[in-house]
Amino acid sequence: MSLLLIIFPVFFIFAIGFIGQKLIGFDIKSISTAALYLMSPFLAFRTFYSNPLTWDYFYIILFSLLLSFILFVIIWIIAKVMKATRSERSAMILGGVFMNSGNYGAPVVLFALGSIGFDYAVIMMVFQSLLMNSFGIFFASIGGSEKATWRDALQRVVRMPLIYAAALGLFFQVFHLTLPSSLMEGISLIADASIPTVMLVLGMQLAVMARKKVNYCYVTAVSIIRMVASPIIALLILLFLPVNDLLKSVLIIQAAMPAAANTTIFALQFNTEPDLVSFTTFITTLTSIITIPIVLFLVGV
Repeated sequence: MSLLLIIFPVFFIFAIGFIGQKLIGFDIKSISTAALYLMSPFLAFRTFYSNPLTWDYFYIILFSLLLSFILFVIIWIIAKVMKATRSERSAMILGGVFMNSGNYGAPVVLFALGSIGFDYAVIMMVFQSLLMNSFGIFFASIGGSEKATWRDALQRVVRMPLIYAAALGLFFQVFHLTLPSSLMEGISLIADASIPTVMLVLGMQLAVMARKKVNYCYVTAVSIIRMVASPIIALLILLFLPVNDLLKSVLIIQAAMPAAANTTIFALQFNTEPDLVSFTTFITTLTSIITIPIVLFLVGV
């Protein structure tokens, strides 16, 4: 019961966003854009500004790369065996490789492991955003009717303020540049607002996802990979990385997160089986009500 209480605040905020979208009908894109471009950069800046540069940064990046690559290979092989089309294969990659480390994973880590674990989660969130907005866009584009190139993906990454904010925070920290306390209070107010806002956005996005006519074999395969195989692979990777127990727990929890909601946006933008991607996001998010408490128990929360 205590493990369910950890994720209860997360789903409570999701539910508020879901109900609000059903009753009022917000412009989700505007709110999502505000969270991404106005709020999250301040959270990234504060995290990288406040946390000393250690080997943990390197191991988080290495872990993310290894996990993403292994998941990609598994999904590619399964898609070949299932004789998926190029578009369906790309949709499976979007749903299986990229986890919801930001507006789901980070809050769960905060409630389960506290502020130090949350800082680790934000570092991973920033790097996952970089991967999603480069490789994610590329795979969405090659599987969709609207073709894009690596240049398109790179331009998307270049426009991400999250990356610049993280780099700026790291710069201030490395060169011991101190900001006035009054300015940091303002930054913290915006940073603290970013997580509940993106959680509300996910609830709103779930409200507009409906049951679609999709190939349920693909949904099932991707959901199992995302919710079961991913944390197991994460555990195996961490056997070979010299990281502390807290960071191990954070990375396993993040690896167990459902499909990233942003992948639905990419699928819609490039017409890459958007129904398949959105339904996978919906199913994995619902499944997480059961799987996340199990993962929390296994990591010793």
